[in-house]
Amino acid sequence: MPLRAARAVIFDLDGTLVDSLPDIAWHLNAALADAGLATYSIGEIRSWVGSGAAQLVARAVVGPERIEDVLSRFRAHYRANPYARTSVFEGLAEALDHIGNERPLAILSNKPHDLVVTIAEALLAPWPFRQILGEQPGTPRKPDPQALLAIAKAFDLPPEACVLVGDSEIDVATARAAGMPSVAVTWGLCDPPRARGCDPHRRHAGGACGFVRSAGVAIGWAHGMSQVPQ
Repeated sequence: MPLRAARAVIFDLDGTLVDSLPDIAWHLNAALADAGLATYSIGEIRSWVGSGAAQLVARAVVGPERIEDVLSRFRAHYRANPYARTSVFEGLAEALDHIGNERPLAILSNKPHDLVVTIAEALLAPWPFRQILGEQPGTPRKPDPQALLAIAKAFDLPPEACVLVGDSEIDVATARAAGMPSVAVTWGLCDPPRARGCDPHRRHAGGACGFVRSAGVAIGWAHGMSQVPQ
């Protein structure tokens, strides 16, 4: 199913819609410095993102006895200033204009729900995201499909009529568990995801701008589609 045939498009947030790595690195290093620990380059931190704040901090801290303290500091820093260094990926504005004019849009993230809403309101307000969901008590995180299925239900659509767009294997696994096609972008925070049964992704020149030039066809490679889009 090409993206243009999807009746709703659901996006991951970090690494898909917004480049939040500068903020993640800034706040993590601030938390580490506060705790008297060594800081890291943005390249090192990039290799640790994608599995949530607790895993990020665990990878940065030597000694499990320091994890909870640094995690608390990291969350406090992030919550105080969640998007100072975060920006929408170049080229996505035109793509969102095109896609949002034709179908409902949603965001599904493993970031805490209030932060997802805050960032979306600050950086993504021009586009009509009808559903915005982050991590909340009582709702399991991706790759559990519960929240993704809830979004499809809110749109009164079956999962197979929607597409999940993300930058990680977690996103692909979530869509697969929900019976929903997924599209993996090549410009995200994680290494380009690959999953069993999916063809290798194909890059479009210009990174995120390839989404624009594809204008409604699947970017990269897609799970649940008959062939890799050209």
